[in-house]
Amino acid sequence: MELTNYVSAMDCWKGRIDSTTDYDAFRWHQWVQPLDLNIQTEKPECELGFAFIGFCSEQGVKRNKGRVGTALAPDFIRAQMSNLPCTFLQDVKLYDAGNILCDEISMEEGQKLLGMAVEKILDLALFPIVLGGGHETTFGHFQGHLADMKKKETPLDMGIINFDAHFDLRPYENGPSSGSMFRQIADIYKKENVQYHYLPLGIQEHSNTVSLFKFAKEIGTEYILAKEIQNSNYATILDKVDTFLYQCSSAYITVCTDVFSSAFAPGVSATQSLGLDPEVVLPIIKHILRTRRVRGFDICEISPRFDQDNTTANLGAVIIFAVVNTLCKLNNLAIDVLE
Repeated sequence: MELTNYVSAMDCWKGRIDSTTDYDAFRWHQWVQPLDLNIQTEKPECELGFAFIGFCSEQGVKRNKGRVGTALAPDFIRAQMSNLPCTFLQDVKLYDAGNILCDEISMEEGQKLLGMAVEKILDLALFPIVLGGGHETTFGHFQGHLADMKKKETPLDMGIINFDAHFDLRPYENGPSSGSMFRQIADIYKKENVQYHYLPLGIQEHSNTVSLFKFAKEIGTEYILAKEIQNSNYATILDKVDTFLYQCSSAYITVCTDVFSSAFAPGVSATQSLGLDPEVVLPIIKHILRTRRVRGFDICEISPRFDQDNTTANLGAVIIFAVVNTLCKLNNLAIDVLE
């Protein structure tokens, strides 16, 4: 089935050029290649490949009564990724699979298209990195993994790890939003008669109602509060993460940038004055990646409209850099610049 409302985003990749021949001087904008998911059918020849796909949506944020502006985020993140250095071997390939545009279609139609795009990326044996968009991005991203797992007849026990100040488990009788995705996914797993594995990290007590805490308990969702991450040692946090992942044969990471303090992430839909420090979160993300269970990643809720000097978009780019580098190191495809 052909993707619609689908456009190239290669114009975003531009930046400094130190050399056109010395690969050690290359930056991502010199290495990334276009990938048209409506045309590409054969798996690209590479040891490890990453595909960026943008989801230009803010409808979920609007429905959730948040600050709109996330539809512009994918291209702003690309601009910040452009000058990142190529610290991996040439056997690693970066592909840009373009953007899904949601301005003239419903959020639900956009999510379905994103799911199709992610499924196609997985068919090409590439690692999907989805650039949101509001956190409604996650429901579309999830649909792609679900379709892939069903098609390949793999266990439907994918664990979802969400770095977020909010549970996003709100009821959606009046329509889904950027605050309901994980409840929607819970209902899908219930219908499939399989256990739902969901672990939110960075939950803020002042940002979630008592009802949401009770519902999380009702469906058996463990969670880690932001203050636990700030005050506990890594061993305690990683032990909880490992216990969760032990129940899953695969996992998927989603980062809502409102998990971070507004000092580091001012350009988000819902700012957090007492949010987390990225330096605390990055080691946890890297640890999860080292389990070799992760099959996809997305970053959401960056809102360029409220950003300051592209600080939040740059943070998103740095997190993606860490994801790519960690997976390259796991596959012995990284250039260790500190040797």
